[in-house]
Amino acid sequence: MTNKKFKLTKETKEVFGIKLYRIEAISDFGSVSKGDKGGWVDKEENVSIVGDAWVYGDAWVCGNARVCGNARVYGDARVYGDARVSLKEKLIGGYFYHTKQKTEKIEVMENDTNYETLCSNPKYDTTEEKKSLSGKKVSVKIDGTEYSATID
Repeated sequence: MTNKKFKLTKETKEVFGIKLYRIEAISDFGSVSKGDKGGWVDKEENVSIVGDAWVYGDAWVCGNARVCGNARVYGDARVYGDARVSLKEKLIGGYFYHTKQKTEKIEVMENDTNYETLCSNPKYDTTEEKKSLSGKKVSVKIDGTEYSATID
């Protein structure tokens, strides 16, 4: 099927080492008019040419991610990996990495005060590494007096 809905413009930007292209409508559909500039994709396959799917503004879609049906991706939304946005969804923000099976366990691991990592079906090493402090020197200051010791 030939894409008569939009084209990739020469306007580009690089995100995480991926070259993204701004899209431009080449026909009217849904609320989009011919000539309207859209958001950013790394290939035409990121936005379905069937239906009213569209990426707006600074939003971007790349990798194996796909916007289908009448879905609209807006604002600062980032859709990539194996993510799918479809039907009548209106995505206005967020970062989407992949879709998951309903049986897949997702665990949140805290990295620091600002970030978490989402891990699919995590596996852990349950063996504990025992560290010896023997021979280590420690010091502490209490009420202005410094004390030091060596651990046996």
